[in-house]
Amino acid sequence: MLKELYPEINIFDHFILKTESSHNVYVEQAGNKLGIPVLFLHGGPGSGCNENHRRYFNPEKYRIILFDQRGCNRSLPNGDITNNTTQDLINDIEEIRKKLDIKKLVLFGGSWGATLALLYAEYYPKNVSGIILRGTFLARQQDLAWFINNGVNRIYPDYWAEYLSIFNESEQNNLLESMHNHIFSDNRSTQLEAAKAWSLWAGRVVTHCFEEEYELDEDEDENKLINDVKVEVHYAKNNYFINENQIINNLKKIPEVPITIIHGRSDLTCLPESSYLLSKLLVNSKVIFVSNAGHLAGEPGITNALIQATDEMVDLLNE
Repeated sequence: MLKELYPEINIFDHFILKTESSHNVYVEQAGNKLGIPVLFLHGGPGSGCNENHRRYFNPEKYRIILFDQRGCNRSLPNGDITNNTTQDLINDIEEIRKKLDIKKLVLFGGSWGATLALLYAEYYPKNVSGIILRGTFLARQQDLAWFINNGVNRIYPDYWAEYLSIFNESEQNNLLESMHNHIFSDNRSTQLEAAKAWSLWAGRVVTHCFEEEYELDEDEDENKLINDVKVEVHYAKNNYFINENQIINNLKKIPEVPITIIHGRSDLTCLPESSYLLSKLLVNSKVIFVSNAGHLAGEPGITNALIQATDEMVDLLNE
């Protein structure tokens, strides 16, 4: 029987981390105040946390910490890209750890959240007690190119043609630059068209294992949609503010803590080879490939594997 999310978990604390810049970062805590500290790192970049993200952890065993990254969700100013880099996010994680007086964290991240988990562990190895990754994104040029240049578009040529249709022939020569120009245009209609095109393409790819075809939520707040894409494109255009292959080149810095890597075999957003490569290079790691599953944590097989991993991590850290 597949494991399902833990029952709804209420928070016991929330606060705003005020940064040295204009960003006010939303942070919340749930579960057991005396439990194993675990930090949930959301994907995107540009999305945010929700109440279901608390439910991957046994609330009796874990002190569950979630935060919305700069410019995302409940963190303000929403969609702000000034002083919003990968290093800023890593600094925020460290400030949260210090503010909560936590010695070591279990890092739990999927997709872009996995990127951040790996980078934080490379910068602050002494502050990490364990790592759980899902659908690893290594933020290399080849990883981004697969998604928005020459890769998954060959699997979905009709969806790709629809995405390309908002750009003229000249703009199609540099799609990322063109998307950046559109989403940061002074014309709101141009911004909204770009945000919808990007979100529809991404949504169709990421939900390809679902029976129903993905459609945009017509009731979604348009400003939030634009802001989410602004942050995501900002990071993509700037190569995620890291050097090419930086994560792989610095894996030796990651401590020998328990590491579980989970990846859907049918993930077309972030290819399984990334997680396989990590598993071969990281000491004390194991990779679990989930059959008939894609990229999303909410897919039953992925959810089951993630909860098994968080439950097992408790046993490993209590040995």
